[in-house]
Amino acid sequence: MARLGHLLVIFFSVFLALLPDSTQTQLQPSQVWTLIKIQQLLNSPPMLSHWRHSTDFCGGGGEFTGPTGSAAVLCYGDTVTQLHIAGAAPGSHPLPRNFSVGALVTTLSRLPDLKVLTLSSIGLWGPLPGKLGRLASLEIVNVSGNYLYGDIPKGMSRLASLQTLVLDDNLLGGELPTWIGAAALPSLSVLSLRNNTFRGAVPESLGAMPSLRSLVLASNNLSGNLPDMSRAANLQVLDVSGNSLGPAFPRLGRKVVAVVLSRNRFGGGLPAALGSSYLLERLDVSWNRFVGPFTPALLSLPSIRYLSIAGNRFTGTLSGREPCGDNLRFVDLSLNLLMGSVPACLRSPERNPATVVLVSTNCLDSGGDGSQRPSPFCQNQALAVGIVPGKERKSVASQGGFVAGIVVATLVAVSVVALIVFFAVRKAAVMGSKARALATSEEESSSTGYPSKLLADARYISQTVKLGALGIPSYRSFSLVELEAATNNFENSYLLGQDSLGEMYRGQLGNGTPVTIRTLKIKRSQTTQSLNRHIETISRLRHQNLVSALGHCFEYDLDNSTVTQLYIVFEYVQNGNLRSRISQGTEGCKLTWSQRISAAIGVAKGIQFLHGGIIPGLVGNDLRITNILLDQNHVAKIGSYNIPILAEAMKSEGGAGNKFQQIDSPLYRDKTDIFDFGVILLEVVSGKTITSMYEVDILKELLAWAIADEDRVRRRSFADPAVNKGCSDESLRTVMEICQRCLAKEPAQRPSVEDVLWNLQFAAQVQDDWEVDAWSSGGGSPVSSSSRVTRPSRLNLSR
Repeated sequence: MARLGHLLVIFFSVFLALLPDSTQTQLQPSQVWTLIKIQQLLNSPPMLSHWRHSTDFCGGGGEFTGPTGSAAVLCYGDTVTQLHIAGAAPGSHPLPRNFSVGALVTTLSRLPDLKVLTLSSIGLWGPLPGKLGRLASLEIVNVSGNYLYGDIPKGMSRLASLQTLVLDDNLLGGELPTWIGAAALPSLSVLSLRNNTFRGAVPESLGAMPSLRSLVLASNNLSGNLPDMSRAANLQVLDVSGNSLGPAFPRLGRKVVAVVLSRNRFGGGLPAALGSSYLLERLDVSWNRFVGPFTPALLSLPSIRYLSIAGNRFTGTLSGREPCGDNLRFVDLSLNLLMGSVPACLRSPERNPATVVLVSTNCLDSGGDGSQRPSPFCQNQALAVGIVPGKERKSVASQGGFVAGIVVATLVAVSVVALIVFFAVRKAAVMGSKARALATSEEESSSTGYPSKLLADARYISQTVKLGALGIPSYRSFSLVELEAATNNFENSYLLGQDSLGEMYRGQLGNGTPVTIRTLKIKRSQTTQSLNRHIETISRLRHQNLVSALGHCFEYDLDNSTVTQLYIVFEYVQNGNLRSRISQGTEGCKLTWSQRISAAIGVAKGIQFLHGGIIPGLVGNDLRITNILLDQNHVAKIGSYNIPILAEAMKSEGGAGNKFQQIDSPLYRDKTDIFDFGVILLEVVSGKTITSMYEVDILKELLAWAIADEDRVRRRSFADPAVNKGCSDESLRTVMEICQRCLAKEPAQRPSVEDVLWNLQFAAQVQDDWEVDAWSSGGGSPVSSSSRVTRPSRLNLSR
């Protein structure tokens, strides 16, 4: 027995030696429970399907990599320090309605030593919880590619150890919080907020973060000048493309490696300091408003790899002897006012055989290949922007002072003129005792909070002078005299149309702004309070994808001081409607595929604003393709929508609605707009004029037939021949599929406007990548790439 006992001891000793060392690799039971709970809260995604209570997470059992995504759990001792869960690509379906992002963060807080958290592209939705700040050990957070919305919560300021914050491709918005800075986040080195809906100015605090190395704010709605970024002495990457920033070029430190300012409103000239930025590898200032001499020294920077100045008004004469840097691989000088010769280092394949060079639409000597303009064109354009080729410009300081003097003098002059006009009009009104009031009454001013006529005019003129083309003038009240002057006393030649409610006139304000003026007869049953409530709603109808309201005017019956007529002033969009550039456009004038997607995105953004951008939202907007107008930049604007006061009047008159609209339950009135948008999208894709519901039904059948087959030939045969050779198959299919979903018979089956917007922006990104690949392969882009949109995430809570 003793011998047997000895053998058993040896056996169990060997057996225990073969077991994993539980003191080193076995995770705490409470943290195992937490991981299983996270699996449940995330609706058990495929990459977590192998997780069990018995899984050895710290021994690598929690890892997974496959076509559906990836997962990994890293430990230190018996506690989780890193958690990575990532979907295969942005755009995964949102988690079910019962998902709670707050509950998820509460569960994560049970991992107190968590330093790295990645939850990307797995369908998270809801507002970003402030209690994320409870995870005090976090150093890296990446929740990109989801459906998170709302502001960045103040609670995150408690993450004192945070080094990297990536919130790309979500639906976050509001203004960038001013608390993001060295005081709250002293260790932050990477901040990436790409492709959200942030608006307003970039806070000064971001420019004073010595730890910041990468700042990515691309594809938002930010405006104004950037703060002084030279104070962020360690900044290496600055990407603010696709906003409305400017006009001043940002001040930068000496360590910058990548500067991407494309598609903004930066103007003036490039700073001379760029020519000595020896660490600079990427500079993209394309599609801005830069003027002045191009600095050839940028081509020869020792580290430069990518340089794009396309789509500006740079001038100067290039020499064939200009040197190039050894690392240069991409140069785009196209669409400027450059003259002379393309540098030999860009033309010689022996010099840099891998370099892509784009120089079209300048005035360069290109051997008569037809890609350049004649030299006089660039000379005249250079004179037009105040830059004489071959002569040095005045110093920036003196020129800035001169311009500032002109602006101040202009403001003073127009203010004086405004005062004179105001008092003259007022005197004429008193002496003439006109039957119609010339300005908004004192009662209206006090009840609505609008400023007096004088202040309104002065503010309007000063804002117009200062802003110019940077945006829509501020909303204000107009006098009847102004509107009569704009329409030559409402002359018939200015009449655009009329209905039972009133007339529509075109006009031109005294400052040259073209407008459309809608007249509406007011019934005696309308109270002053209800009119003011309607005016408050109208004053908020201002968005880049709406024909925005600029102001209003009341006409009074002087006998009893009641309002008899309302005039609503809208911006005038004078480049035709969408149908005129799609199904009724002549060959050569039709929109390209990229431009069509861009227009559709604009309409979707307009619908999104109408539904949720104002309170209460406006639904049932009678959308049709002939009411989608295009401005000079092909930006789509919804020209007719459900303004309550017009809708009430139309209802009382028994007006007819859209012939394509479905009779939906009041619970789904927002989905009526989605159906109407689907009809518009159907015409955009097919290029066929749609005038009846019967035609919609026929095209729906053809659309389903084209989508169902994997053969791209069917899709190409359904698409408009004007664009079917100039679009990527994936982009075309994505648009066709979302169009089909919009036209679903049951309202509940139609997508949300956010889901529509995501799909269209994804289609635009795919098309953009396809065009870039075409350029890179040397074949040239088959279509215009003027409308490039970065892909965001999708939100569809209507499922």
